[in-house]
Amino acid sequence: MTQQKVLVVDDEKGIRESLTIILEMEGYHVLSAPGTDRALELAEQNKRFDFIICDIRLPGRNGIGFLKEIRGKGVSSVVIMISAYGTIETSIEAIKTGADDYINKPINSEELILRMRMAKERKELQIENKNLKKELGFMGELKQIVYSSDVMKRVLELSMKASQFKTTVLITGESGTGKELIARTIHNNSKHKDSSFVAVNCAAIPETLMESELFGYEKGAFSGAGNDKTGLIEEAEKGTLFLDEIGEIPLSLQPKLLRVLQEKEVRRLGDTKTKNVDLRVIAATSLDILQAAKEGNFREDLFYRLNVFPIHIPPLRKRKDEIPLLVSHFITKYNQKLSRTVKDVTPEVMAAMMQYEWFGNIRELENVIERAMILSDTDYISNIDLNNGGRKDNFRIDSWLSSLSFEEAKQKIERKYIERALTETGGNRTRAAKILGISRRSLIYKLKEFQEH
Repeated sequence: MTQQKVLVVDDEKGIRESLTIILEMEGYHVLSAPGTDRALELAEQNKRFDFIICDIRLPGRNGIGFLKEIRGKGVSSVVIMISAYGTIETSIEAIKTGADDYINKPINSEELILRMRMAKERKELQIENKNLKKELGFMGELKQIVYSSDVMKRVLELSMKASQFKTTVLITGESGTGKELIARTIHNNSKHKDSSFVAVNCAAIPETLMESELFGYEKGAFSGAGNDKTGLIEEAEKGTLFLDEIGEIPLSLQPKLLRVLQEKEVRRLGDTKTKNVDLRVIAATSLDILQAAKEGNFREDLFYRLNVFPIHIPPLRKRKDEIPLLVSHFITKYNQKLSRTVKDVTPEVMAAMMQYEWFGNIRELENVIERAMILSDTDYISNIDLNNGGRKDNFRIDSWLSSLSFEEAKQKIERKYIERALTETGGNRTRAAKILGISRRSLIYKLKEFQEH
């Protein structure tokens, strides 16, 4: 492996020597300079420094001036600024000028090495993310999918494979992980991308209307049916039908949906004849529908017919290395939407976000960034609200959860959220479900599940 090069710039000989010893012990090749003139010479001679560690207060041209100059000359090294007089304003100025991180003196050697590695990884991930997109050849919605982890690369590879066939796909994952985005990516990279993509949120349609919405009806099928109505299934002809939250489909309708999948036939309400349909079905769920099938709340044969090509999207807390990329993506997005010029978040804010658990996943992260950009008065976000969407209480995972398995911890967290929502609404299940962002049927299902355990 090629030895990484570091340039240390500080007017204090003792600091230059101590940093050189620390970094060389870690395997780096180190050059040093007492001031910015010599540092510029070295930087121009060798633009391939992996890192530049520079004091802000230097005689003559200060560290900020040096930073502006090297960035202007195209030096892309990871730059970490250091100072004995650190303030939030100073760190913001350094990052605004082009620094990758900022550390106060006295320097903790372990913190320095960790910050160097993290800053380097962020830069490499940004480059890798662009290369992966180019390599996979995705178009359309992939522009909105920001990722760097191997597990998400695998998700996108599976999506690309699925897009080449009309196989039924089941996308699983928690709320807010981007299941519809993956479904659209599959559709937009298929041969049928010019045909309709019909998205149906099964949790949002009242049970009494679901059959007529999905399957349509003939004139006179029931009171008020004055004209024929084409169902959403037929509207997806030659294209893709996306059934989000498929676990909310009533048991009574599941045999009809199974027939659509198996026989490619649909029959409108009030009609005596079936009609052939040519479409691909992509379903998504945040529920464990296999468990629901075992408990009699979902047809097992329908589950297996849907689960031909499964794709699971992991929660954000399992791939936190993507948070910096996602933050950058959302800042760019909301700069355009809000007509702002925000450049980044401060290192302190990034550290807080890396520690947070993100139970609302990417949707929660996006909401946090949008809210922070609205409230921020500077080009750098130095304060964010990680208070569960602004609620007064600040639920955190209790330390004892660390001793539990993931499934046990997930159950306890779900129970805690549900109990809080029911308390806030005085036991009103409809309002509690709205607060939780799930359907009333899902809430009742969860309460029943808690009673059985």
